[in-house]
Amino acid sequence: MKFFDSHAHINLPHYDNDRDQVIEKIFSEGIERIVIPGVDKETIESALKLSEKYPNNISCGVGYHPQDGVKWEENSYEMLREYAKSKSVVAIGEIGLDYYWDTTPKEKQHEIFKLQIDLAKKLKLPLIIHTRDSLEDTIQILEDNNAQEIGGVFHCFSGDTVFAERCIKLGFYISFAGNITFKNSHTLREVAQNIDMEHILIETDSPYLTPIPDRGKRNDPSYVKYVAKQISQLKNLPIEEVAEKTFANAKKLFKI
Repeated sequence: MKFFDSHAHINLPHYDNDRDQVIEKIFSEGIERIVIPGVDKETIESALKLSEKYPNNISCGVGYHPQDGVKWEENSYEMLREYAKSKSVVAIGEIGLDYYWDTTPKEKQHEIFKLQIDLAKKLKLPLIIHTRDSLEDTIQILEDNNAQEIGGVFHCFSGDTVFAERCIKLGFYISFAGNITFKNSHTLREVAQNIDMEHILIETDSPYLTPIPDRGKRNDPSYVKYVAKQISQLKNLPIEEVAEKTFANAKKLFKI
C-alpha cells in the first residue's frame, strides 16, 4: 500500500536536527510521493533542494503564502516564473487569502493572489490554495479570474459540503488533513462522506495538525495514513482503496 501526501512542509526548521532520518522513515512506511509547497523565497529554495535530492519522491509548489505577502517584491512574479522552470515544480502555491493572522493587508493579499493565478494560467500549472477565515473572497477571486482553466486543490479544507461542491465545480480537489480526525471536526467528516472519492486528496500539512492518536506531537508525512484511515471509515471503504484513489487523484492533478 502506497500513499501520496499532497501537502507537507518537511523543509521547515522543525526537521533540521533529524530530516534525513524522518525522510527515511517516511519512505519505509509507504509514503511514496510528497509535494512540498513553497510559501516564500527561502522555502521555495529549500523545497527545490530536497526535490533534487529525492527526485522520484518529492515535488514542489512555488508561491507566496498570504501571510508572507509582505515579502512580495517587484521582481517576485518573474522570480516565481524562473523557479517554475524546474522539472520538480508541479504547482503554484501555496497561495490564497488568510484573514485570521492578518499579517499582510487584505488589498495586498488580493493583489498577489491574482498575480499568482495569472502566472499559473500562463504556465499551465494547478493551484494549491490556502484559505482561512476567507472562504467567500477566495472562491470569488478564483471564479473572477477563470481559475477553472487550470484547477488545483483546496489544501487543508475548512468549508462545508456546499462550499466543497462550489470548489469541485471550479475544477478543484478537496484535500483533508489530520484535523479531520479531531473530535470537533464534524463538518469536515460530513464533507468527506458527501463528496465522491474522485475529488479527494489527503495530506498532513506537516509539521502541523498531527492527527489523532498522536495529536500534540510533531507531524510528518508518515501520519497521512491516519487521514486515509478516517476517510475509509467514513466512506466504508478499505483503506487500500482510499490510498490507491487519492494517489491516482494527486498524480492526475500534478501531472506526475
